[in-house]
Amino acid sequence: MFFRLNEMAIALALVVAQPISGMADPITIIDHEKRTVTLTKPAERIASIPIPMASTIIAMDGGTSKLVGMNPTAKSAIVEGVLGKIFPEAKDIPSDITAPNFIPNVEELAATNPELVIQWADRGPDLVDPIVNAGLTALLISYGTEEKTKQYQAMVATAMGKPERAEMINGWRDQVAADIAAKSKDISADEKPKVLYLGRALEGLTASGDKGNYNAFYINLVGATSASADVQGQGTTISPEQIAEWNPDVILLNSFEAKLGLERINDDPILSLTKAAQEKRVYKMPLGGYRWDPPNQESPLTWMWLANLMHPDIFQYDLRAEMKKAYKTLYDYDLTDEDIDGILWIGMQGDATDYAQFKAK
Repeated sequence: MFFRLNEMAIALALVVAQPISGMADPITIIDHEKRTVTLTKPAERIASIPIPMASTIIAMDGGTSKLVGMNPTAKSAIVEGVLGKIFPEAKDIPSDITAPNFIPNVEELAATNPELVIQWADRGPDLVDPIVNAGLTALLISYGTEEKTKQYQAMVATAMGKPERAEMINGWRDQVAADIAAKSKDISADEKPKVLYLGRALEGLTASGDKGNYNAFYINLVGATSASADVQGQGTTISPEQIAEWNPDVILLNSFEAKLGLERINDDPILSLTKAAQEKRVYKMPLGGYRWDPPNQESPLTWMWLANLMHPDIFQYDLRAEMKKAYKTLYDYDLTDEDIDGILWIGMQGDATDYAQFKAK
């Protein structure tokens, strides 16, 4: 089943764009701290301090020309993933505009001559004041839910004078989510796999509770339940013994740790005894234009991937075809079968349970 990315455009409640006539009328955006951000014209130079926003800017614009600075972790995702192949020039975009704690490196940031700087909302003045005091225009975004994702995608697309791009892409999100929800609504509680997403797994093991957890959002969406639902907080350290007690049906490994592989679970004396390991249902999250774990412009592909794995009797998305269609729309790129194999880690996990469905026919 193919999803058309030009349908079901959502109402962009937090974005108010004045019509651009002769490039003279201003663009006004209400950001996630309810600040009014005004641009005299569509932004041509945007710096992004939040990690996920760099690839979002690329997708909303269809290229890298407007991205002049980004977070170093965002750059590593681009370089390690397929975006580095699609847009090799991205490796030369400065990534020294921020410290690891998201506090701006104002001198380097100003050197990129940005017309707009994207920064986190709700995290205190230390992250925002240096930008504003340097005379730069800041747009503040919040993160972690599907609604916020659609809103900040709309904000940045509008800032670039392309609100229709966000309408199209967000419409695709709504359509895929609605289709999955309709198919999963009648799955009984005892048929829902118990899924554990490990936010970190190499030096320590972390998991998050359901509240404000995007991973839990799509685990529930596809007709499964989160094994760590009762954990207090986000990114909480857990023990192998705790995981053994949960005994999840499925374990999802994060895509943030480049050296993390299935052997982390399968070779562990405790974790290898879990139902997930015994039944070969340990999967590493794909790395595409961005990491598929958190919300991003490719999230509907994440949902389809996971839905097919959780309930292959209910969901039969042609994921490879959907990926090719999405990448053409998002990046104007013809995704190859080799590209898809790399994104989905076919070489590493092609023998995992139900993973053969993702191999090239």
